[in-house]
Amino acid sequence: MGLEEAVEALADRWPLFAVGAATLVGASLVRHLYYLKVLYSIPVLGEELGGKEKRRAAYLMGARKLYLDGYKQFKDTVYRITTTKDSHTTIVVSPKFLTELQKLPDDVVSFQAAVNETIEAKHTKLGTESAHDVARSVKSDLTPALVRLNPTIAEEVNEAMDLELPIGADWTEININKALLRIVGMVSGRIFIGPELCREEEYLDASINYTIDVMTAVREINTLRWFRDLRAPYLPSVKKLKGRVKQALNFLQPVVQKRMAMARDDVKTDRPDDMLQWFMEGKLKKGAAKAEDVDYFARVQLGLSFAAIHTTTLTTTNAFYSLAATPEIVPELRAEIREVLAESGGLFTSAALQKMKKLDSFLRETSRLYPPSHTSFQRKALKNITLSNGQVIPAGVLIEVAAVGVNHDPAIHADDATFDPLRFYRPRSEAEAESGAAAGAANQFVSVNQAHLTFGYGRHACPGRFFAANEIKMIMANALLRYDVRNVDGVEGRIPNLEFGNINVPDGSKSLLFRKVPL
Repeated sequence: MGLEEAVEALADRWPLFAVGAATLVGASLVRHLYYLKVLYSIPVLGEELGGKEKRRAAYLMGARKLYLDGYKQFKDTVYRITTTKDSHTTIVVSPKFLTELQKLPDDVVSFQAAVNETIEAKHTKLGTESAHDVARSVKSDLTPALVRLNPTIAEEVNEAMDLELPIGADWTEININKALLRIVGMVSGRIFIGPELCREEEYLDASINYTIDVMTAVREINTLRWFRDLRAPYLPSVKKLKGRVKQALNFLQPVVQKRMAMARDDVKTDRPDDMLQWFMEGKLKKGAAKAEDVDYFARVQLGLSFAAIHTTTLTTTNAFYSLAATPEIVPELRAEIREVLAESGGLFTSAALQKMKKLDSFLRETSRLYPPSHTSFQRKALKNITLSNGQVIPAGVLIEVAAVGVNHDPAIHADDATFDPLRFYRPRSEAEAESGAAAGAANQFVSVNQAHLTFGYGRHACPGRFFAANEIKMIMANALLRYDVRNVDGVEGRIPNLEFGNINVPDGSKSLLFRKVPL
């Protein structure tokens, strides 16, 4: 067919094309108008502050207050909140809807899609494609193995603290956050990749700084309002992140190659007992891994470091800051730890860790007042959701729950502004005395419920929280037995956290004073 004939044929059929195009455009327009109608039926928090830019500035400098106000004002409903990100709309949902939301399938409300947006996965290239497999391995391999691995974790904690906290009889000023980054990096690395590598400087550098580089890149990407897809790859932080990944992969790939050969071997003796080995063997058994998948397994290690090291460090730093500000609780915690370890022969067994109920309460109370984020249960709505009160959440938005409101709800936590280290010890002990050990579970540090959202909620609650809790308890127990700790001279009360947007982290630039416990 020549050009002229083709044009004539198109002209003959144009009415059909026009009708089809109009139908498609009309359907798209109707969907968009419906989306806008549903979206704008949801109230906006803080409209009295002014336009979007003023609300965004208020969020950046005071999100905590906004979420607390929203929790009180919209306790039984939902509202929109203006965040620092233009790329999506965020809807805050009352905790009362958590039970029904967590029952929805992943193709309706997606945890992973929310994570991808939060970390700008499209541009940071963080290996979220392995997230499901890693979470499954943590649940099925790591958590059940803790009974067996706790003595190993305890040994690594002891040795890492010897290396990073050389403290004598005199008061010594220590930046505990920096020390903990290395301690947690070593201890986590011992379980993630094995004893021969967890203390290697190259591994620690990659594990610790990868997360810092990712979050720096995310912050820079978030500043881009226009042509983000075109401009993001050229940001200095994104370029630096690519270099960091390349450096880490060069280091990890030979390790993975050696392990893959070991994983394929039928000989079961002398195999490493760590997550890298379990993960590879699990994939190989299912025929899902190939010899050339070295890069994938190396990226899994980076993903584990991203998920575990900094969050555990921040939580433990918060615990040390709380400890220094409440010296009156130290004798009680120390006595409990000594008593429990005397019963277990000095070993940090799973049973011993469970019996450290006062320390557990101290950690949960610290996480209540100083959580890493003011929000929890971040999800992306992939389809329209109709809540039990009739409200509709449109597809495409991010949803979250104001955990800070729960943490400061006086109906849930009496005298909510006060740090009470034994707040959760008392009801746990009472419940266990009346109905047995299981009855007190709701008040444990690792518990996940509508009154404690630090580790999330539902089937996507943090799968690594049991390992993290054991690690944190061992670090704090060792510190309490070894050292006295207090604020540096001139500092009164607890060192304040740094808040920006919904993030709430300890000030890593501050120091504490340590000395060996006098004999």
